[in-house]
Amino acid sequence: MRKLILLIAVLACVSTGTFAQIGGESTYEFLNLTNSARMAALGGNQIAINDSTDLNVSYNNPSLLRPEMRNMLVVDYVAYFVGINYGYAAYSFKTPLPGNFAVGMNYINYGSFVEALADGQKTGATFNAAEYALNLMWSNQYKRLTYGVNLKPILSSFESYRSIGIAADLGVSLFSKNHYTVTSLVARNIGTQITTYYDGASRESIPFDLQFGISKKLLHAPIRFAATLQHLQKWDLAKPVIDSSSTTVVIKEDNFTTKFLRHLVLGIELLPSPNFTIRAGYNYQLRQELKLDAKMSTVGLSWGFGFRISRFQLNYASTRYSLAGSSNLISVAINLNEGFRRNEAPVEEEVK
Repeated sequence: MRKLILLIAVLACVSTGTFAQIGGESTYEFLNLTNSARMAALGGNQIAINDSTDLNVSYNNPSLLRPEMRNMLVVDYVAYFVGINYGYAAYSFKTPLPGNFAVGMNYINYGSFVEALADGQKTGATFNAAEYALNLMWSNQYKRLTYGVNLKPILSSFESYRSIGIAADLGVSLFSKNHYTVTSLVARNIGTQITTYYDGASRESIPFDLQFGISKKLLHAPIRFAATLQHLQKWDLAKPVIDSSSTTVVIKEDNFTTKFLRHLVLGIELLPSPNFTIRAGYNYQLRQELKLDAKMSTVGLSWGFGFRISRFQLNYASTRYSLAGSSNLISVAINLNEGFRRNEAPVEEEVK
C-alpha cells in the first residue's frame, strides 16, 4: 500500500512539470468535460462522494468503484451548445480476479461541418469531428483505504486528421470509521499522444489534473457537503490583467485568496428521503472565466435533482456557463442485479 501511494505521488510530481497547463493549452480537452448530471449539479467535479448506488462517481475517482456497484449500468447525455453533444456509458461487472472492474466509453460529437478551401470557397462536401475514450477501471481496498486506476485509450478524429493517445487516472480514498467522511486524492490524465494528427507534428500535452477532495455527510441531518481542489499542479490559473484605463499601465494579479478560490469547487446535497435528492454547486473559476462584467448573472452556479424508482435512478442538472444559456445534463442508472429488491432504499456502504 505504501508503494502504491508513493507511486501516485511520484507520477503526480513528474507530470506536474510536463502537464502544467489548463484550458485550451492541451489536446484531448474533452476528457475534462463533466459527464454526470450529479457532478454537474455539484459544481462540475467532486472526487470524494461515498455512494455505492452511483457508478458515475468512479469516473471522477476510480478508487470509488465499489463491490456493491457490480451489475450496474449508467448512461449520461449532454445537449451542449451549437449542435455539440457528448456523453458517457459504463457497466460494472464481476470477475474471478481480485478487485472491482468496470468498462465505459465517453465521447464528444462536434457535429457536421461544410468543407471549404483555404480561400473560403465551399466544395459542397461535409465532414465530421468527434473524440472517444475507452475507460477500463479497476479498484481494490485495504482496510479503510481504497485505491483504483482508470486506463483510457483515446481516439480523436477531425476530418482526415486523427490522433491516438493513452491516459490514466489514479485515485486513493480514505474513509472515516463511520464512513460519513471521505478524503480523496486523484491524479487525472497521466499520459501522452501516441500518434499526432499529421506526420512531422510535435506531440501535444494532455490535460493533467491533480485534485484533492473531501465530503462530509452530517450524522443527524440529511445533508452532505463536498469540496474539491482542482489543478493543484499549477497555482496561478489566471494570467495577469493589464489595466490601461489611466495614463499609467498597471498589471493586476490575483491575490492569494482569489488564486485559492479558482481551484475550489463546492457542492451540497439535501437528502430529504432515500429516493429524492436536491443538489447545488458553485465553481468560482468557471464564473471568473465566463462572466461579463456588465452582468455576471448566475454564471458558475449549478443545480439539479435526482430521484429513484425501483431499480432506476434519474439525475438532472443545469449549469450556467454564460448569459447565452445553460447546459442541461441527464443521467440514468439501472441496477441489473437479479436479487435487487423492488422497494429497497439505497444505503451508503461502510468500507470495513
